[in-house]
Amino acid sequence: MDTAFKALAEPRRREILRLVWTSELPAAEIAARFDDVTRSAVSQHLSVLREAELVIERRDGTRRLYRANHVQMERLRRFLDEYWNTSLQNLQDLAESAEREKGTSHG
Repeated sequence: MDTAFKALAEPRRREILRLVWTSELPAAEIAARFDDVTRSAVSQHLSVLREAELVIERRDGTRRLYRANHVQMERLRRFLDEYWNTSLQNLQDLAESAEREKGTSHG
């Protein structure tokens, strides 16, 4: 999970993930979308995303095709949902506890 979050911390990697979210693209086409980044740098970003299991690589002859790994993204979403819901519940518990303390100190 940490590897995935570290991979997503880089804005270009998030952009690459957006590019391959709905369709599989070859590495060369992904690299062509970035005027200010070398092909080598895009290749490194793709490697990081692949190692984090955020993209799936498929070889077609000499081409490497990439697409988003929706299963892994769903795992991340569930983790964040659970984290968020737990945090909100803790906040609610603290607020209710503080309200009870306030009520007993005035009574």
